[in-house]
Amino acid sequence: MATPADSVSGDQNENSREESDKWTKSQIFTLISAASMNFSSMVCYSILGPFFPKEAEKKGVNASIVGMIFGCFSLFNLTFSLIMGKYIVQIGAKFMFVSGMLISGCCTILFGLLNLAPDGPIFISLCFIVRSVDAIGFAASTTASFSILAATFPNNVATVLGSLEIFTGLGLTLGPPIGGYLYESFGYQIPFVLLGCVVLFMVPLNMCILPRCDGVISNASFWKLILLPKVTLMSLIIFSISSCIGFLDPTISLFVIDKFKLNTGSVGLVFLGHALSYAISSPFLGCLSDKIPRIRKWLVLIGSWLIALSFLLLGPAPIFHIKSQLWLFISMLVVTGFSLSLCGIPLFPEVLTCAYENGFEEGLGTLGIVSGIFGAFWCLGSFVGPTLGGYLYDKLNFEWAAAIQGGFPFVFGTLLGVYFIVEMLHRRSHSGSNIEEERKRLISN
Repeated sequence: MATPADSVSGDQNENSREESDKWTKSQIFTLISAASMNFSSMVCYSILGPFFPKEAEKKGVNASIVGMIFGCFSLFNLTFSLIMGKYIVQIGAKFMFVSGMLISGCCTILFGLLNLAPDGPIFISLCFIVRSVDAIGFAASTTASFSILAATFPNNVATVLGSLEIFTGLGLTLGPPIGGYLYESFGYQIPFVLLGCVVLFMVPLNMCILPRCDGVISNASFWKLILLPKVTLMSLIIFSISSCIGFLDPTISLFVIDKFKLNTGSVGLVFLGHALSYAISSPFLGCLSDKIPRIRKWLVLIGSWLIALSFLLLGPAPIFHIKSQLWLFISMLVVTGFSLSLCGIPLFPEVLTCAYENGFEEGLGTLGIVSGIFGAFWCLGSFVGPTLGGYLYDKLNFEWAAAIQGGFPFVFGTLLGVYFIVEMLHRRSHSGSNIEEERKRLISN
């Protein structure tokens, strides 16, 4: 029978739980800032897909070079994600976040003026330069965003990241059709100038509402974390799924225009497939990941294998002897988007948990390192995906290129699955030996 003291204690626990569930003003402003960055940056990133490959061809650029232009963004993003993650405490998370958005907005506008450049090498060089500087800004804002969110919501990282991926998905969803519509209506320059101005408008907004996020400089290194076997394999998963998504940027528009005879506006709608399913499924999977942390690794495995399967059927691969059809293509894009959230959302909190379990101190320094590694491997995949995709598209065809690309998540997912099985068997044998030792002590006593 419960005593009055027990009732009072229970009421206090319930009240404290309700208080912890209430978001503070600082947390709400942090969410608004992160959401604005996710949405605006993804819109600016994705508007190129429907029309830039076609516009670049007019300038004498082949598919391989177009893939490298897409990929150079990720190459610089990779390098500077590691740098920003290492020095986030010294630079300041808020300053890094805001200055990154400022750089991205200016570069988006400049990219819209490149059609005025002469054809050939000059146009190609300027594309590389502007995209590379844009990548530095993007690395700064995303690395700071991950770190600030993880510091602000330490117990609900996956839920918050999953919820904010709605805005990432909306940006990826709206970017291609908006870009395609503006391109067909007003030409090449307007999509970039308009959306770049939107990003610049958000800079003073975030300067006002984003709270400061200070921390202590961490002595931990990237190498100490990345050399942990589990973190290495999960980083390769991050690379593989990012590579698959990056592969689609320079190849989808060329494939659907050639195979299904779609116009530029319709190509933008095709991009809705994976972006919309990603945005819808991310909040649910993020919440599930936080509620039941032990299933995160299985979500990652299932997601990586589903991505591999969807890429086999995207073309589909010639080994299946199935005719390419638009409904099948869009269906596989939907599966790809769902699989991306299934696999990608649990990865950040799982890497973070692994870091804490191996002695990394809690704080902004460790969050910066984890954010840097996550961003770096994501960017490495975003570089390899479009670069390799453009090359394979030129040398083979889309069907074979997609099948080869889908092999990355399958191989790395299988390796991670083997690691989990070995880890599980090791724990069982270790617990069994402990029980045996305990029995021996009891018998001897």
